[in-house]
Amino acid sequence: MGRVGEITETVGGLNRNARALSPEYALPKERYAMNDDTTISPLHQPGSILDPLTEIAREGARQMLAAALKAEVANFVARFADERLSDGRQRVVHHGTGPERTIQTGIGPLAVKRHKVRDRAAVGAEKRIRFTSNILPRWARRSRSLDALLPVLYLRGVSMGDFQEALTALLGPDAPNLSPGVISRLTAGWQENYDRWQRRDLSARRYVYIWADGVYLQARMEPQAECMLVILGATPEGKKELVGFQVGVRESAQSWRELLVDIKARGLGVPPEIAVGDGAMGFWKALDEVFPSTRHQRCWVHKTANVLNKFPKSMQPAVKADLREIWQAETRAAAATAMNTFAEKYGAKYEKAVTCLTKDREALLAFYDFPADHWDHLRTGNPIESVFATVRHRTVRTKGALSQKTAKLMVFKLVQAAAKTWRRLKGANQLPLVIEGVTFTDGVAASVAENRAA
Repeated sequence: MGRVGEITETVGGLNRNARALSPEYALPKERYAMNDDTTISPLHQPGSILDPLTEIAREGARQMLAAALKAEVANFVARFADERLSDGRQRVVHHGTGPERTIQTGIGPLAVKRHKVRDRAAVGAEKRIRFTSNILPRWARRSRSLDALLPVLYLRGVSMGDFQEALTALLGPDAPNLSPGVISRLTAGWQENYDRWQRRDLSARRYVYIWADGVYLQARMEPQAECMLVILGATPEGKKELVGFQVGVRESAQSWRELLVDIKARGLGVPPEIAVGDGAMGFWKALDEVFPSTRHQRCWVHKTANVLNKFPKSMQPAVKADLREIWQAETRAAAATAMNTFAEKYGAKYEKAVTCLTKDREALLAFYDFPADHWDHLRTGNPIESVFATVRHRTVRTKGALSQKTAKLMVFKLVQAAAKTWRRLKGANQLPLVIEGVTFTDGVAASVAENRAA
């Protein structure tokens, strides 16, 4: 076996010899200790990783980050290539790099340098062209993933005193040192972020669709039955956004009313076309008061669960298949026929289950009046339920007590982190038609349907 400096690995199809790398990129040198059996073993050094493969992955990540930063500044300079000084020289140029600094990431610390740009024109500070990296903000010291990781740890029951141990287990020996004081300052920053977000102006926003749901956190909250109320919205461009978020008393009409009124008061004047949610009557009552023109769409996931609960477990697979025939029907007429068949099939013996289904007939089939591309989004509350499922998983059967204030901030940060991964709606090009009031029949726009009929 060769020495450490002679190790050759293949990464992404490229052979990389550690000895060929410059000194700052080479694998760390190891010191050795001798035990009683005269066996020589390496001593782990601060800043290194015991697993050579992880070290190679870290080096690859560092090179990728360096390349991305270089490309970013090059693109910025290229935007101003036509800007010239009186002597013909380019006005905006790349001006080297700043001092090296360390960024904490999920695979350990990465050493990076911030690129600088110089504006050669003799102009005032307000007219000077400045460069700010979107990849590496000026004062960033850790990847944003840690912002999501910390509230997860807290919700899992990890106390502040145990944070360092938990981070070390997750991120390795080079995990950032987070003292209780650092954690306290971080949560204070979360509170400022939350307060600023709650005061934001919504007058320039419009949401075509909204989804509403609540998550209970009694496991680690104070004894009262409080829950997090959350509203997501789809913009005219098909982007999903967190619209409203607050602590409520159960899912009462008053709690939902307060949230909806607050959203409207901050400028959301145009009501959504349709709202998607479960059967919690509090939300629908409040919605009719604040946005009376917004249509209702009941979540089929919740409705299916409610109906199945009224059947024996042995029957539930067959019943679930019959329910699927309703909400997966190609047309509203076919769905109505399937619902009637369901009622006839089970009504005699399972009247409560049938009533649970049929009493919300119109609200369950409202999605047929919207583009077919959007049915997957409108039939269920999955855009928000998936986030809540994560939160519920991390808050049940955990140790310790969680105050209302802390729970609110933790869940808010989790939802914010999840929002970065939300996908746009399919068929976003159909949203302008919905906004214009175009009639859709069984998912097809009126003009298209007329042409097909002709």
